Amino acid sequence: MRPLVYCGLFAVWGALAAAMPQQEVDRRPTISVETELVMLPVTVVDNHGVFVPGLTRAQFTVYDNGDPQAIQFFTSEETPATVGLVIDSSSSMRGHRDRVTAAATAFASFSHPLDELFTVNFNEVVWLGLPPPAAFAENVHQLHAALARAPAQGMTALYDAVVGALDHLQLGSRDRKILVIVSDGGDNASLQTLDKALEQARRAAVVIYAVILFDRDDRDAKPDVLKKLSRETGGDAYTPARAEDVTAAFTQIAREIRSGYTIGFSPPDVPYDGFRSVRVVAAAGDHRQLVVRTRAGYYAGRLGRGAR
Repeated sequence: MRPLVYCGLFAVWGALAAAMPQQEVDRRPTISVETELVMLPVTVVDNHGVFVPGLTRAQFTVYDNGDPQAIQFFTSEETPATVGLVIDSSSSMRGHRDRVTAAATAFASFSHPLDELFTVNFNEVVWLGLPPPAAFAENVHQLHAALARAPAQGMTALYDAVVGALDHLQLGSRDRKILVIVSDGGDNASLQTLDKALEQARRAAVVIYAVILFDRDDRDAKPDVLKKLSRETGGDAYTPARAEDVTAAFTQIAREIRSGYTIGFSPPDVPYDGFRSVRVVAAAGDHRQLVVRTRAGYYAGRLGRGAR
């Protein structure tokens, strides 16, 4: 029987982190809004995958369950985020660990200087990479050490790791919440389910990116799982074919996090609880076809309060 340490460890780490003295941080570049708005992190690319900056509020249209909504908050300013690197440390990742560590360290170097970064490692158990009581890395060197010390062995509890990382994200002070998952998508050891992980990600308004590393003949790999998590939350999935492509994928993710828009709208008053779909459209004004990525929707009513 595998040790059931997931819930206990995260509860202890959460308590330790909550008890830490709060350091003074420059909070000017935040995007907090004191009204009941649905906040959407939005990425816009052209049909070549190139980011499209410089769009205005008037060029966007937001649809809630198919109905257009008035945009009440809009910014294209670069804002810091709370970012978790969720790293598969099971035996299937044994041949990828060194390049993943190097690429994730490069990601941290390219990130916003006020980002809050942490790591979650997992095989059949889940653990934070940073030593307690540190909730977030103080510098790139500390993050590199956290990434490098995890061995690649054992089975895979991907869904447990996602749920644990989502819990830890709530300790962050940044309005934007991001997870970057490195795995092959397989899971053979979780107590949680994919549906539970996806529901919690939707409620937490988290954007998930995936770097998918797997061998084509590995029947246990499930890249579609990671593609679904990223698609449903407004992120993206990368499948590097070569070793050098791993760093390129991380760099692209870091650039995207720093290059997006944030849109807020007031949700309609509906008499029921449940998930409502969201779609965002952008018009370039020069006949270019633009692709807009954002989360699939939000929870309305009592069940959605505090999770928009």
